[in-house]
Amino acid sequence: MRFMVLATPAEGAPPTAAALWRYNEELVRAGVLLVSDGPASSARGARVRYTGRRVVFEEGDDRSSTAYWLIEVASRREAVEWAHRCPCTGEVEIHRVREPAEFTALSPEHEDYLRAQIAHR
Repeated sequence: MRFMVLATPAEGAPPTAAALWRYNEELVRAGVLLVSDGPASSARGARVRYTGRRVVFEEGDDRSSTAYWLIEVASRREAVEWAHRCPCTGEVEIHRVREPAEFTALSPEHEDYLRAQIAHR
């Protein structure tokens, strides 16, 4: 199963680059890391909210996630164990990532088409 681990730092207490590096190394050595990255501050993006029939566009604020990881593990329990090892001192969320077969509106042919389009970029 794939899980996204999303870390948000405690106010004024982001993890050190060395701590994040060590965590990434552990994930790689265990063979569970698929993707690791760190998004820029929300201030460099935007937020779109849908309220009824209205669409509200908002400028990003200064909130920031420290990092996110996409991992592939055998169970939710294993994902939680990896989240416990995360060097972030704020909040760590774990989201299971759905597999393509779980998207009933997406036919195998449509999935193949989308993958082919991505591959040609």
